[in-house]
Amino acid sequence: MLSLAALYAALFATIHLFIGKAVFLNVVPRSAWLSMAGGASTAYVFVYLLPKLADAQGKLRPHLGPLGFLDNHIYFVTVVGLAAFYGVDRVIQISNQREREGREDDDRTGSPVFWLHIGSFTLYNVLIGYLLLGRGEEGTIPLTLYFVAMALHLVTTNFGLFEEHPESYQSVGRWLLTGAVLLGAGIGALMPIDERLLGVLLAVLAGGIVLNVLREELPEARESRFRPFFAGAVGYGLLLMAV
Repeated sequence: MLSLAALYAALFATIHLFIGKAVFLNVVPRSAWLSMAGGASTAYVFVYLLPKLADAQGKLRPHLGPLGFLDNHIYFVTVVGLAAFYGVDRVIQISNQREREGREDDDRTGSPVFWLHIGSFTLYNVLIGYLLLGRGEEGTIPLTLYFVAMALHLVTTNFGLFEEHPESYQSVGRWLLTGAVLLGAGIGALMPIDERLLGVLLAVLAGGIVLNVLREELPEARESRFRPFFAGAVGYGLLLMAV
């Protein structure tokens, strides 16, 4: 399974490196493929990850001590993760607006907006890479389900980054994200995660996926596609329930 995980990590890296070449995604209304990918990764959170969080809740509860009364605390961590990503996104939007009002080019490697944006996604990709092997699950099916959902999610988020910072993403950003996801996978292979921390990281990931999908799908300027999003969510959700 380690060799399969290494292949999946390499495919994650390929998405980072070559998403800028996917010109067929750069259309308005939003590409149906992007909306479908967003729907599928959202289904992974609600159909697959949330039940895993319920299992993690039971394993973590004996270690909470005086905080044991927080029966659903793991879901609170999901909310915190979503709110944290939203906070970073708001800071980026405000900084972006100020730079544009100051007639500065926000698509440059020296831009604080670019570094805040790419820095947050670098940490996010370390987490995605780490959970490729650090989730403690045996078998190729759980691994492949995770890979498919995260690959689709990375297509969506990376294309959004490329749209906002095309030159900076190509020159610097894609290399940082590639290194981050490979670093995370390497750490996961060498240091399997403690089950008490696993639920916390999965909760943060779930919050990040939901926020980033909504961030890409909801703005009016995107002219998002409901039917492909719905098809991706329902189709991948049914597949997750079938396996």
